[in-house]
Amino acid sequence: MAKKQTKGWDYSPALESTSHVELKKRYDLYINGEWVKPASKKYFKTINPATEEVLAEVAHANDEDVDRAVKAARKAYTDVWSKTSPSERAKYIYRIARLMQERSREFAVIESLDAGKVIRESRDIDVPLACNHFFYNAGWADKLEYAFPNRTIAPLGVAGQIIPWNFPLLMAAWKIAPALATGNCIVLKPAETTPLTALKLAEIIHDSGLPPGVVNIVTGYGDTGAAIVNHEDVDKIAFTGSTGVGKIIQNAIAGTSKKATLELGGKSANIIMDDAPLDQAVEGIVNGIFFNQGHVCCAGSRLFIQEGVYDKVIEKLKHRMNSLIVGNPLDKNTDIGAINSKEQLDIINGYLKIGQAEGAEMYQSPCDLPETGFYCRPTLFMNVAQSSRLVQEEIFGPVLAIQTFRTVDEVIQKANNTPFGLAAGVWTDKGSRIFNLTTKLRAGVVWANTFNKFDPASPFGGYKESGFGREGGLHGLEGYLKMN
Repeated sequence: MAKKQTKGWDYSPALESTSHVELKKRYDLYINGEWVKPASKKYFKTINPATEEVLAEVAHANDEDVDRAVKAARKAYTDVWSKTSPSERAKYIYRIARLMQERSREFAVIESLDAGKVIRESRDIDVPLACNHFFYNAGWADKLEYAFPNRTIAPLGVAGQIIPWNFPLLMAAWKIAPALATGNCIVLKPAETTPLTALKLAEIIHDSGLPPGVVNIVTGYGDTGAAIVNHEDVDKIAFTGSTGVGKIIQNAIAGTSKKATLELGGKSANIIMDDAPLDQAVEGIVNGIFFNQGHVCCAGSRLFIQEGVYDKVIEKLKHRMNSLIVGNPLDKNTDIGAINSKEQLDIINGYLKIGQAEGAEMYQSPCDLPETGFYCRPTLFMNVAQSSRLVQEEIFGPVLAIQTFRTVDEVIQKANNTPFGLAAGVWTDKGSRIFNLTTKLRAGVVWANTFNKFDPASPFGGYKESGFGREGGLHGLEGYLKMN
């Protein structure tokens, strides 16, 4: 049983219990349907970022371990999975979703313990959406010939999947479900700071009766991911993470026959027009940048406010920020949990210093922070220049850069003037303005009068340095198929 995390916290009825959560002291690798010890004989610690306490030790896979996993996936594909009917594949995927639902509370608590995210978000967003990705893709497994008529389709074979630390379970589902539905086998590596829900998912997959080797989960650091990318028998790389690592992967597979989907960084614009419903827009701003501590690739980290309503929006936004509670992620009243790691907190604090050095006006909500753990107050910067690093670089934390604009043409030019193009938000009462802006913003996803809304049926991906390819919907399935 996991030990109850109590260090520095006053437990109250609002706290989610950890008593029903079972965590092992040590996790091995999940290869060919079995838990196997790493050839490296090395393990690393995964910690609770809210308390800095060790949750478990996790195997560090080396090249030999990755080779075992890829060979297991190839054998499973050749001998079993490629011969399994689409309707049977659908049953396995559906069974995984149902088992996840049955253990949803356990998944939510583990996600909050390992990632530092607020329990309300883990319980009400991450876990249900992860289940829905399996349900959605299960429905497509035996209908692919109708989805892509007049085309010959076939699985790619073995997919190497590398997922980030901001949405560990959701990203695992995001990638595993469509790969299974299209008939591929998988080697997945979760992020080293948040491996526990992926390993718990391996237990679910095992219990579902999925044939051995169809899904393999190997844990480790960047060298483990590099071994997957460079393995000659991997047919597809699906990566979600930083733009820097995405460029390394793209260079590594150049000249090979590997297909790739890269979902990378973002610096998304959230645009408030002077006719916008301001109270609703302020809630959208808060959700856009402070959801999941700002650890969101499509976070609305750049706020553009039309000059006529600037003072009103800033006043309302500061008032709303002052009501946000930063603290214990397992407390149901908490709005902002722990930063995922000390390394990430150091990066965020570095940008706070950069913003002040550049002359921007900083405001932080006057909330108390826990003495132990990695925490950051929700922060906004006003009077930020277009050339500022706060505008041009991804911070991946609860930090908002604010600019003003007068005309639609001006805000379009500013919004598009970054290396990224993942998402954007538009707040206005006029439908014509929405259509005008959405057709001119260079972003893969544009929300109108809302932000951070996701659905398994909707494709997600970006332009420019935000990557290429789409995940979710039919577009996400297409990325795992050969087509003629």
